[in-house]
Amino acid sequence: MTGKNVTLRLLDKADREILKLPRPVKGAIYDFQHKFKTNPDSAGLRLKQLQGHDKLYSARVNDEYRALLLRLADDDWLIVSVKHRKDVYAHLDRLTYSVNRVTGGIEYVDLQVVQEEVLSPPAPPAATPSSPAQPPGPVEPAATQPLFEKWSEQQLTDLGVAPSLIPVVAALTTEDQLLGLVEYAPQLTGEVLLALYDGKDYDDVLEQVTAPVAAPEPVDTEDFRAAVERPATIVTTTDEALREALEGEDFGRWKVFLHPTQAKLVTRDYSGPARVGGGPGTGKTIVALHRVKHLVEQLPAGRNKPVLLTTYNKNLAADLRSRLLALGGEPLLSRVEISHVDQLALRTVREAEPGNRKRIIDEAQAVREWRSLLDELGEDGWDAEFLNDEWTQVILGQAVTSRTDYFRARRAGRGRTVSRSERAEIWQLAERFTQRLDRLEVQTWDQIAERAAQLETERARRIQAIDRQRAEAGGLDNIHMADGSGGWLRYRYRHIVVDEAQDLRPAHWKMLRAMTAPDRNDLFLVGDTHQRIYKNQVTLGSLGINIRGRSSKLSLSYRTTRQILRSALNVLGEETYDDLDGSTETLAGYRSVLSGAVPDLHRLDDWEQEREAIAALIESWGDVPHEQIAIAVPTNQMASEVANTLAQHGIRALEIGPDGPRGDSGVHIGTMFRFKGLEYQRMIIAGVTDGLVPHARVQQRRGTDPARYRTEMQRARSLLFVAATRARDSLDIFWHGEPSPFLRELIKVRPPVAA
Repeated sequence: MTGKNVTLRLLDKADREILKLPRPVKGAIYDFQHKFKTNPDSAGLRLKQLQGHDKLYSARVNDEYRALLLRLADDDWLIVSVKHRKDVYAHLDRLTYSVNRVTGGIEYVDLQVVQEEVLSPPAPPAATPSSPAQPPGPVEPAATQPLFEKWSEQQLTDLGVAPSLIPVVAALTTEDQLLGLVEYAPQLTGEVLLALYDGKDYDDVLEQVTAPVAAPEPVDTEDFRAAVERPATIVTTTDEALREALEGEDFGRWKVFLHPTQAKLVTRDYSGPARVGGGPGTGKTIVALHRVKHLVEQLPAGRNKPVLLTTYNKNLAADLRSRLLALGGEPLLSRVEISHVDQLALRTVREAEPGNRKRIIDEAQAVREWRSLLDELGEDGWDAEFLNDEWTQVILGQAVTSRTDYFRARRAGRGRTVSRSERAEIWQLAERFTQRLDRLEVQTWDQIAERAAQLETERARRIQAIDRQRAEAGGLDNIHMADGSGGWLRYRYRHIVVDEAQDLRPAHWKMLRAMTAPDRNDLFLVGDTHQRIYKNQVTLGSLGINIRGRSSKLSLSYRTTRQILRSALNVLGEETYDDLDGSTETLAGYRSVLSGAVPDLHRLDDWEQEREAIAALIESWGDVPHEQIAIAVPTNQMASEVANTLAQHGIRALEIGPDGPRGDSGVHIGTMFRFKGLEYQRMIIAGVTDGLVPHARVQQRRGTDPARYRTEMQRARSLLFVAATRARDSLDIFWHGEPSPFLRELIKVRPPVAA
């Protein structure tokens, strides 16, 4: 056999196993795959078939380690495990591999490891003389009730559980055993068992977990060569992808491994706008990026950029650019316009109005201008924030241009009702406010977004008029009409992909709708309204974006452990959330196959003690890279104070600004708003104190404006939820004095640790 065209793949589970090996061994594996692809029969590799197996072989990685490979065809091999040589030959009869008859994917299980690590874990070390034994506590009876006794072997197999693991599943009696098995089991087996354990009935698991990943055609369980090409066999083949998998880079894993459910959403042909929802860590952004790549691959050759990828702020747009570059390189990037949505709106306005060079102010500055206006007029009956919201959400949001239109405008979701005479007052104040901004030569982002929406809507109308004229003329262009429009008009983009869709303004959506022709695969948006941290509530259908029947939801978290996930969901409480189209969104079925420590809660007497306790905790973590640690706080001032305390302990801190962390290495610190779209190995949320989370001014509205109170309480919950779900391995929550009301349920089940 020559190695000229040898394909060598790496199975997902093998990649996770390799991550735990010493660094020199990882390097040896990288060298091994080069040698194997060059010539598998090289004497130095010692390739040989394992006794009792027709497809399983071993090959030498180095003096101590061996790779286990499945031979799929003469020139096609799959690494399923890397073991120390003493562990390879001891239990050959316990190594199992098969094609799952539901998904059609290849599954490999080492039953010996499962037996030793799950059903017979090593006993804890005995007490030594230097560590006296603790007095015995109450003895709890051992759990003997099998966890899955109500489901038959046939039912479990039909759901996709690996047949070789059915006896192990039948023996499980504790949650710890179940979580241990999930670590070693094929992915679908783990997902099915956790869903059943979490209380879902058989039919729900079949519909929500198994059906989405089932192979579309009957599966030949003997055809391993066909099985490796199915989405359910999660593998990598390229040198670069293998290097990333070996090094455990965050981006590398998701770049290589798309869950079959995600892959179907990426490649689906939609008849119109489509939306993908899901909780934090479910891979929505991953799906968006792969969707962009898929759309570009369908384009005819060219040098233009007919695909737009956009999101709500500059920091996230920069992150999307770097990820897309890593996913497809410069050829992919060359066909995609990447811009945050406000930048896109500003460019649109300045293109049409080159003389518009007004300074731009943010929402906080706009509210200050409202206050100044009210002070100058001696008006004390109106709240500046209420007026700013009314102006942005109703007057600008609905493109209201006259007092008469404002009297007719709908104010759904605004809470406080206003009489006709009050509307007249508000309209007069809004006119004075816009005059004030003009006089100061400033404009708000809301004004820019609304103007961009008007410009693009008018452009779309002209394009449609030209298309009608062409149709009436039998397909011929009307040269004079095109010339009169200022040039040969066409839509700016063929496809638009939107990340973090829940945070865009209504005007943004009107602009985006007008930038692409209503057609197949025109708009693809991903987002989660549980993570909405701004005031921009929209109903897409009312803005000309109809996603009915084209909405999907991801429910499996790849980042957050089950323990952190439960705590984060407790923060949300019983609040209800919209789905961007007038209906209710839930996180029902949101789950994780990852397991870790339960979040720790810390109560301190004051803010200074809280900061000192945080510094001590970070010091106790030893070798954890500081850039993998983050601290989220309610205010910018608190962020600076935490940074100063850490500096006194010799811990470098980087504050996160609008453009991301200000530096290269150190603990990341910022307000909760700054952590959207980021993730960390260890997450600390500090200052979660009543009056700070939520802010005291929100509580003050409980009696004066109940609807606004509910909306702002929901946003505050969402902000804490976003911060909590940035954590991968551990979450610590600190407060001083009285805890935030959002922590009540958590404190009931998890008392604070001793200070």
